[in-house]
Formats: sequence, structure tokens, C-alpha cells
Amino acid sequence: MPPRDAIDLEVPGAHVRFTARGGGVSDGAYASLNLGCFTPDDPARVAENHRRAGGGRPLAFARQVHGAQVVVLDAPPEAGAVPEGDGVVTTRRGVAALVVTADCLPIAVAGEGGLAMVHAGWRGLAAGVLEAGVRALRAEGVGAALHAVIGPGAGVCCYEVGDEVAARFPGWARRGRHLDLKAVAAARLRDAGVAEVVDVGRCTLCEPEVFFSHRASGPVTGRQGGLAWRI
Repeated sequence: MPPRDAIDLEVPGAHVRFTARGGGVSDGAYASLNLGCFTPDDPARVAENHRRAGGGRPLAFARQVHGAQVVVLDAPPEAGAVPEGDGVVTTRRGVAALVVTADCLPIAVAGEGGLAMVHAGWRGLAAGVLEAGVRALRAEGVGAALHAVIGPGAGVCCYEVGDEVAARFPGWARRGRHLDLKAVAAARLRDAGVAEVVDVGRCTLCEPEVFFSHRASGPVTGRQGGLAWRI
């Protein structure tokens, strides 16, 4: 049974799940389904939240650094040896790829034979993390048409940036300095050869009672997840 308020959908070759705040065991600022391993939350509670989010599946994840590195994992990382990366590719059945967010975009890209989960904020988008995710899938032999889903994240309704960031994405500012991260991501996915892009249409800043949001709730907050596994 999926956690409360989770968004579940299927694309060719994969099941995609975007979690929300509800359905976990953490408390305080991390209540309740905090999936962030590198937050100051109790590690045992985060581990239980991972179990619930993935339905008991082993989770493959990396230490996110707002870059463009994508790692290929067929199993959860060893304790103390989590690789750095903002995208996780897996071709192994029974393993769920995981990224965590609190306003950045969790994006699933999948085709028959493999999938990627990507963490994409403005820095990652500018650095080319989505293109790196597509290249990694192709390098793993995923030759079929690719389909992508953009999960809950900062929407153009709320995401205001400074002039320096807006200048990195000419033509994508709306209503002054509101950056349309989701439109940028969709365009870059299509340019990279993704056949279909779906946006779930949820803004984390608009719904801080449903989703963790760094901007809406402050720097001490949990992380929801974007997960995908092969079907």
C-alpha cells in the first residue's frame, strides 16, 4: 500500500512513485515520511521511512550535490560508501532508484530495460544532469523510446530567482523573475530524445502541508522522494 498522499503512475517499463510528507515515523520538522539520509533525523526512522516508501524494495541512492553526475547502481550503496551523484540509473529488477527533494524536481526517465531517477534544481539543470541521465540509460543498453515524469517541485507560480540565475535560462522567466523550472526540464528532456514528458502539476511551495519545502518551511525540513522500479 503506498504511503499517504503518494503519487503513483506507470510509464512503459517502470512504476514511478512520488512521496509526500505523510505516512512515516519521523517527528518534529521531519514529520513524518522523511527520506533524507543526510538530514539530522534519526537514522532508524529514516530507514523505516525508506522501507515504507519503497514497499520493502531495496533502494539505490546517492549523496546529492546539485551537480550533473549520474551513477549506475544495481543495489543499495554500502554504509559509509554512498557515491556522489544527482541521478541514479538501474537496470536491475526489484531495486528502486531514489532521489530526494524539498523543492528541486524529482524526475523519472524510463524505457524498456532500465530507468533513471534524477534530482534537478537550477544548478543541476544548468550543468546538464538530465542529458547525463539520458546518456547513462543509453550506455546501459536502453534503446527503446524513453518516457519521463516530472514530480512535485517548485512551480513557476512561486519560484522567484535572482538576475544571475535567471540569466542562466534566457527566455524561461515568467512574471518578472519567476523561473519555470518544469518547462526548462521538459524542453531539455525532449531535446535529449525523450519521447514523452508528463508533469504531475504539483508545486511544493504551494502545498507545504503536503510536501516538504525548503523555501516554504525553512532550512530544517525533511525530504520527499522520487522513486522508480522496473515492471
